[in-house]
Amino acid sequence: MPEPVTMSARSMNFRRTYRPVVLWTAVVLSLAVSGIARAEATVPAAPKTLTFITPWLPQAQFAGYYAALEKGIYKKYGLDVTILHGGPNRSPYDFLVRQEADVASLWLASAIEKRVQGGRLVHIGQIVQKSALMLIAKKSSGIRTPKDMEGKKVGLWDEIYQVQPKAFFEKNGIQVTIIPQSYSVSLFLRGGVDVSSAMWYNEYHTILNAGYDPDELTAFFFQDYGLSFPEDGLYVLEEKLAEDPARYAAFVKASMEGWQYAFEHPEEILEIVLRYMREAHVPANDVHQKWMLERMKDVVLPEDKGRLPGSLAEDDYLRTAGVLKESGLIDEIPPMAEFCKFEGGTREV
Repeated sequence: MPEPVTMSARSMNFRRTYRPVVLWTAVVLSLAVSGIARAEATVPAAPKTLTFITPWLPQAQFAGYYAALEKGIYKKYGLDVTILHGGPNRSPYDFLVRQEADVASLWLASAIEKRVQGGRLVHIGQIVQKSALMLIAKKSSGIRTPKDMEGKKVGLWDEIYQVQPKAFFEKNGIQVTIIPQSYSVSLFLRGGVDVSSAMWYNEYHTILNAGYDPDELTAFFFQDYGLSFPEDGLYVLEEKLAEDPARYAAFVKASMEGWQYAFEHPEEILEIVLRYMREAHVPANDVHQKWMLERMKDVVLPEDKGRLPGSLAEDDYLRTAGVLKESGLIDEIPPMAEFCKFEGGTREV
C-alpha cells in the first residue's frame, strides 16, 4: 500500500503565495485589456470624405465653403471635404450624375426641372434665400419702368435664367427682342442691348466699375415683382443620401457655420478667396470680391429672423415651381416633402 502523500511546508507556502500572484496578474491583465479597449473606443473615427462642386469658378460667391475648409470647420464635423469648381462646360449636375461629386450647388429652378425630368436630385440646404438676378438698363435709353422695355433688346442668359425675365415680361404685358447674352456685360456697355441680365453681387458691380453711377441706371430686381427664386442650394442624389444621411447633414451644418465665419471675418476670408482665384488663374479684383461678399451676406441671411439660415421656405418653393409649370418647363410640381429632405442642418449629426 503506498505511503500517504504529505505536502511539505515549502509546497504549502508556494500554494499560499502563488494564488495571490495569479489573482493579481489576472487583475492587471484585465485592467490592461479594458484600458486598451477604452483607448480604442476614444480614437476618433476617420473623417468621411466628401466632394462638393460649386456652379462657377472661384469667387466670393463661395466664400462660406472656403471658410469651412480653411478654418477646420468641416474637419470639426468629421468631414474631409474636397471643393471642385464648375464653370464653362463643367455642369455640377453632370458631376453628380457621374458620381464625381457628392454634393452640388444648383439653382432651385434648375434642380426642380431636373427632378421632374427624372433626375434623382434631392435638396438638403438652401444657401441663397432671395434672388440676386436682375435686369439693368441705362436711364439715358429712356427705360425707367417695366413698360419702357416694350420693343427693346434685352440680353438674357441660358434657358433656366430666362424663366424669371419671361415671367416678368408677361406679368407686365410687354414684348421684347431677346438677345443671347454671354457671361459678360460688354454688349450692354457697347450699346448692343438696351437691357442686360446681371447678378446683384457680380455683373451689377462690374457695370459700376465700368464708370456708371447708380443714379444713371435703372435696376429691376425680380424679388420686387413677386418673382424671387432662391438660387444657390445644396443637392445630392437620393440614393447617396440614403447611404449616409448624417454625412450630408454634417456638411450642411458645417457649411452654414463657414458662411457665418466668413461674414464675421471678411478681411481674412477675402484673402483666402483671392488666393483661390489666383491658384485657378482667375482674374482677382479685391474691391469687386469685397462687394460680392457683402452682397452674399444680404442674400444668404434670411430677412425673417425666425428663419433658420440654410432653410427653404415653402412659399419660395411653391412660387418657383409654379412659375416653371406656368412656363411649360415642368408639367407637375414635385411634393416638397419628397424634394426637400432636411433644411439648415436641423437634422442631428
